[in-house]
Amino acid sequence: MYQVDPPLPPTETLPTMYDLPSENPEEPGLPDEFHLLQPELLRITFRPPSYAENQVFTASDLNLYYDPHHPQWYKRPDWFAVLGASRFYNQTELRLSYVTWQEGINPFVVVELISPGTEAEDLGRNLREVKQPPNKWSVYEQILRIPYYFVFNRYTNELQCFGLMMNRYQPLSVNGLGVWLEEAELGLGLWDGEYQGLKRLWLRWFDGDKNWLPTPEEQEKQRADAAELEVAKLRQLLREQGINLPDS
Repeated sequence: MYQVDPPLPPTETLPTMYDLPSENPEEPGLPDEFHLLQPELLRITFRPPSYAENQVFTASDLNLYYDPHHPQWYKRPDWFAVLGASRFYNQTELRLSYVTWQEGINPFVVVELISPGTEAEDLGRNLREVKQPPNKWSVYEQILRIPYYFVFNRYTNELQCFGLMMNRYQPLSVNGLGVWLEEAELGLGLWDGEYQGLKRLWLRWFDGDKNWLPTPEEQEKQRADAAELEVAKLRQLLREQGINLPDS
């Protein structure tokens, strides 16, 4: 290969997301419906107050390329978020994958939903074979150094929380609703409620006042309820003045 002086930067010589595959049908842990609903709930309630909407990128089941020395290696988190990254690739395009050496910003938090057969990979319990990629735990902890890692088992409702301390993941204690992520000014906990018609425990974000962040549908209902309450107050005030309005 022809060398230039000075050498070209990696962003110009290494593969981009257009050069790398974005799907692997043979990868274990194929998504089920929960793997679709839970990441969606995480996405629509992840609203860090200090970041503009277009400066937060979230993704689920998207290839995450992490090693410029092995550009074909990737992990496929069930859900992850990046703070300070444009919502779109090159400000204009939807991403086919997230290539860390192109983006320049690593994920801030990652969530894995344990599936049958993926627990060892998610929790770093499987042994690495020669010339094989490291497991997810090792990639998130040692290569990408993602500050927060959550693993949720929907079959047992067990939530395991880890924070990066001294370059190693350490268990985080769950206080109150869940775990507070200071940099995002949000917390993640288990919410017992109904989403998309299914009542169960869900992972969900909460704010500094310990309120669960509402979904767009819940926000719309809150606005409608508030408007209805204002109308009721107005009707009561008019009735006190002897004016009765017809029911709408």
